[in-house]
Amino acid sequence: MENKELEKQIIQNYQSDENMMILVFAQWCVNNNLDPEELYTRAYPNQSTNYSLTQSMQLTVPKEEAGPISDDTLLGVLSLFGNEDLAFIVTKEIEKRSLKN
Repeated sequence: MENKELEKQIIQNYQSDENMMILVFAQWCVNNNLDPEELYTRAYPNQSTNYSLTQSMQLTVPKEEAGPISDDTLLGVLSLFGNEDLAFIVTKEIEKRSLKN
């Protein structure tokens, strides 16, 4: 495989993994009665609409049909992709939920 082909494959794999991270985030939000776009905007107020998040939201299913996504799984995935600001907002939502229970 030539360097250009290898580079292209690496980029495609990263983008695919990043899209999976976004889908996990969106489905976790649905499962917890939260608006993914609102949380994302709180984490990144100066960014425009995230096209990948909008696309991922179309792939989510109602929480009754979804499998569980643990808080630790989501936080680990966000951390893996360097989304520390979003992980901070998610942690705040987890804390709110814990106070209600």
